Amino acid sequence: MTTQLPTATADASVPARRVWAERWIWPLGWASLVMNAVLVVTGGAVRLTDSGLGCPTWPHCTTGSFTPHSAMGIHSAIEFGNRLLTFVLAAVAVATFVAAWRYMRLHGRRDLMWLALAMGLFIPAQAVIGGIAVLTELNPWVVSLHLLSSMAIIGIAVLFLFRLRRSAVAPTSRGPLEWLAWATFAAAWAVLYVGTVVTGSGPHAGDARAPRNGLDPLEVSQLHADLVFLFVGLTVGLLFTLHATHAARTARVAVWVLLGLELSQGAIGYVQYFTGLPGVLVGFHMLGAATISAAVTWALLETRASADALSA
Repeated sequence: MTTQLPTATADASVPARRVWAERWIWPLGWASLVMNAVLVVTGGAVRLTDSGLGCPTWPHCTTGSFTPHSAMGIHSAIEFGNRLLTFVLAAVAVATFVAAWRYMRLHGRRDLMWLALAMGLFIPAQAVIGGIAVLTELNPWVVSLHLLSSMAIIGIAVLFLFRLRRSAVAPTSRGPLEWLAWATFAAAWAVLYVGTVVTGSGPHAGDARAPRNGLDPLEVSQLHADLVFLFVGLTVGLLFTLHATHAARTARVAVWVLLGLELSQGAIGYVQYFTGLPGVLVGFHMLGAATISAAVTWALLETRASADALSA
């Protein structure tokens, strides 16, 4: 069932330039979510094509120039294109914040404005982390932080969209169902983080000159797989609990979607590991990580809302 957003268009006293926020705040929230997922994929393309140092300095691409020289080749074009995407993300973030601010003026939703501001502030912070990654010649620990910051923005975007369709009142339940949802969320982030550590130990450094983290790929891959099993187990437990307690259908659907993504992501992970980490599969695995970040946030939010309704 589709929930209608509040509208003030019938009120002639509200200026039209503020009412547009009600039309655009929802698609702008989705644009923030989708564009940050795109950034994960394009960042992966930079890494998988060994273009991480295609622009060898930052904030310039080359010494004294923000743009690459044609003689630098395809790698600089790929890296520079990924940098340009940051400006698209910044434009979407600014538009989302303006829409959220005007929406707050209409409906008093300060929470949406602060979430939009958080998404916007993450963009320059992420750019700085990316710059540090370049200046440290793609230090794998910095590159991991760069990827995880995108995952965090994706989670905030999901929270923004969820709050936009729901009341600003936070759930009050703190029972076993909510704690299980939080445990699943924590396991997801452990999987995401260790996944970046696995990448930092493997062959896809982003450039032939880039260092590796020095860890044994087999050992960290095993740790990653163990955490995946924990994540899947918690998700299955959460799903059974939701059905047993007759929780809201939206919560059950969210967790079913999460479980489906986990199984798909796990299949890709195993295939890529046993086929020598082909770049195409690694790229799909990174896209899967972005969708997992979104889905586990959605599942947590829906479960908290359902637990609150059950305890009412």
